[in-house]
Amino acid sequence: MSVYAFSFLKKMYRERLNDIVSLDRETSMIEIERKFLVTSNAFKDEAFKKTRIIQGFLNTHKERTVRVRLKGNLGFITVKGVSTSDGLSRFEWEKEISGPEAKSLLSLCEKGVIDKMRYEVNVGNHVFEVDEFYGDNDGLIMAEVELDHKTEDFNKPDWLGEEVTGQIKYYNSQLSKVPYKAWS
Repeated sequence: MSVYAFSFLKKMYRERLNDIVSLDRETSMIEIERKFLVTSNAFKDEAFKKTRIIQGFLNTHKERTVRVRLKGNLGFITVKGVSTSDGLSRFEWEKEISGPEAKSLLSLCEKGVIDKMRYEVNVGNHVFEVDEFYGDNDGLIMAEVELDHKTEDFNKPDWLGEEVTGQIKYYNSQLSKVPYKAWS
């Protein structure tokens, strides 16, 4: 690990530890989402925003992942916990970092960088994030919708296909290890 990356992580840990501990885990740090395959490119015409994302993983342990993401010019570091048995929710903490910090941390990541274009599409009261993957995951297009609670209803657009919520092989951390093009 470079001296710069280590000192950055140490500083970030010290500055944010109290914030992490004091947050209400049940409301602020639990992500609830459903994930689907996409059956057509119709979402592109409906998108109000698109952003290139490059991301890697500092850690892909089954009980926690640490992701570094460059989203446009902004950087993010994210810690995700283990998913519930139904795959609908898990602990998530994210912190914005600078683009140069993200680029430095990406150089430390495990093998297998994810390259994708994210399209944001309004559907009813929700925003679907549709990821079109490139590189070793070329050909894979997935949509996610974040929910306030597990049983929340949402409108399903015509381009939404099979639900893959909770299927580990569709997690980005797993796509970095066993990419879509390597599937049988």
